[in-house]
Amino acid sequence: MSFFDKIFGGKNETQDQKTFWKKIESEEDLTKAIEASFQDRIAIFKHSTSCFISRTVLKNFEKEVENSEQPVNVYYLDLLAHRPVSNKIAADFEIRHESPQLIVIENGKPVNNASHQDISLSQIVS
Repeated sequence: MSFFDKIFGGKNETQDQKTFWKKIESEEDLTKAIEASFQDRIAIFKHSTSCFISRTVLKNFEKEVENSEQPVNVYYLDLLAHRPVSNKIAADFEIRHESPQLIVIENGKPVNNASHQDISLSQIVS
């Protein structure tokens, strides 16, 4: 991995992916995530792998999750690789698309969302 890939989020970003993430890569995955929200509050992190800001926010959020004793159900969406799923989330929940973005869902409905520097674990556990 080159120096620029490390800074700007290169091709090997998925190798660094934390184990707590559940991936959303299809509409079926999204449906399963929404169904899971009827048991526990979930959050979907929409990430642009080509954006330095998104990568920075993602890494900060991952540190928060790793350092927390609070269990959370977090889903990861690479919005560049799965743009139709990202668009469906925006349309179905009537939430303007942003990147990075965290959408918190409970009982099938969005209860909180944040973007950029406002993203934190407190949106999920509060």
